[in-house]
Amino acid sequence: ANVCNEAALIAARRDREEVTMQDFQDAMDRVIGGLEKKNKIISPDEKKIVAYHEAGHAVAGWFLEHADPLVKVTIVPRGMTALGYAQYLPREQYLYRSEQLLDEMCMTLGGRAAEDVVFGKVSTGALSDLERVTKLAHSMVTVYGLNDKIGNMSYYDSKQSEYSFNKPYSEETARMIDEEVRKIIDEAYNRSKALLTQHLAALEIIAQELLEKEILFQSDLERLIGKRPFERETVYQEFMNSKSKEENSTENNA
Repeated sequence: ANVCNEAALIAARRDREEVTMQDFQDAMDRVIGGLEKKNKIISPDEKKIVAYHEAGHAVAGWFLEHADPLVKVTIVPRGMTALGYAQYLPREQYLYRSEQLLDEMCMTLGGRAAEDVVFGKVSTGALSDLERVTKLAHSMVTVYGLNDKIGNMSYYDSKQSEYSFNKPYSEETARMIDEEVRKIIDEAYNRSKALLTQHLAALEIIAQELLEKEILFQSDLERLIGKRPFERETVYQEFMNSKSKEENSTENNA
């Protein structure tokens, strides 16, 4: 509803009588990433880091079978802190297997891994990525019973406050949980680095294109590095393709 309302407002500001797909895209950017910061000036070096970081997310997800399909990737600063972001289309499902969660972690760590592969060092730009994978890995171990060492155990208690200091396990188990969480994250990070090293040419192509155009859509990645090797067309893609054909037909008949 928020996206639809925002798209209608954008169309009105542009003196349009109908809402176009571009209005919806701009509305999604504003709702997800915040207002575009046209006055935010970043140095060429930082812009290059951001480009490779976001390209890392995009390329890692492109070659991970269980990663969510990419919608767009941009290095246009938005909101208070975002210097760029990759937008994905979540799959319509409620149950997740280990391999799906691990692929999501690899994709999330793709930005930091790309910085490591290309520059040999990392920046502070992966804060939200690290927060996300840490929570996900911790949930795999302590909530969903998806860790062999901890076993079929869940320490989740729906009645307990998230900030409670009382943990239903011993110090030894806490140490084991920390070790397993770290192991999962390290393995995902190393896997992401290996994947980006294997597809370094694709990473370079996407990063350079981002530096030039600042925004790339799924169709741009298909043109630059080919289709995803295991991609099935989603409902979103079918809708986007049909709308694109409609708008092209309208322009040709005008």
